[in-house]
Amino acid sequence: MNCLSSRSLTNPNCDRYMHAPNPISLAAKASGEPEFREIGLGPWSETHPGETRPDDASSANYDSRFDTELLNEGDRRNVLDRYRYWSVSAIKADLDARGRHDFEVAVENWTHDFNIGSIVRTANAFQAKRVHIVGPHKWNRKGALMTELYQHVEHHPSIAELVECWRNRIGGEIAYERARAAAAAIHIHEYGARAAAVGGQSLIPDSFDGRDTGTANAVSPMQRAMAELADADSRIKGLQAARVIALDIIPGAVPMETYRFPRRCLLLFGAEGPGLSQKALDLADDVVYISQFGSVRSINAGAAAAVAMHAWIAQHAVIA
Repeated sequence: MNCLSSRSLTNPNCDRYMHAPNPISLAAKASGEPEFREIGLGPWSETHPGETRPDDASSANYDSRFDTELLNEGDRRNVLDRYRYWSVSAIKADLDARGRHDFEVAVENWTHDFNIGSIVRTANAFQAKRVHIVGPHKWNRKGALMTELYQHVEHHPSIAELVECWRNRIGGEIAYERARAAAAAIHIHEYGARAAAVGGQSLIPDSFDGRDTGTANAVSPMQRAMAELADADSRIKGLQAARVIALDIIPGAVPMETYRFPRRCLLLFGAEGPGLSQKALDLADDVVYISQFGSVRSINAGAAAAVAMHAWIAQHAVIA
């Protein structure tokens, strides 16, 4: 008799082919675990019995952010509780309104690496400004778990095109801030000249005076203009310090643990195994690596990206 067939289960001569269950596995099965907590919410009618639905346009509680299908069927998505029942577009708009962080993430897609989805998901968790996919348009979305829907995802045919596009965008933002600073400086000059003309009493046209005269601590137009100038100058300095940062282990790379990430930056990640392309390394301003202490040369690409993004968060994010 073939001891690998189903009939072998009753043949005592085949006992030598059967493995005794591991005692840990038996104990785990008898433990009664696991008991998982429920994630998300069921249908609105069950979670809010008797309450008016927020998608009812005739109701005073109408809120266009709520999705009818989710209200009907429940919302078990992997989203924050404040976004339960919200549509994808409403969540994305709210993330934009709250302000995304100033780092951007780029992933080379030459090998259709399965880690890309994980990197996109992490970029969503840490509120990256944008995600860039370099190479073929089709990428492995499995690990993203639909989080790409809440991100601003851009596609680029080459790393050279990406870096050029990113640097041009930074240049455009610098030009905008310089124009804002110049306008604020003109207003400051005008306010000062008008004040001097009347012996120190400011004569500000109504078009410049947005003060709430009923508020004791109202800010003057001069103060607002000076604050605008200072803010524009600060943003210009930050943008001028923007850098393209490659994550890879090569000679000359600096340890992440001692590296100070600029607030505005583009983080470049490569594929599992080969890492970043030579062109990406050539175009980067800095190359950073994660210090490791075991026997392996590198860690999983998705894990490395998560470590790098969190390093930026630890240095720059405001923790509530």
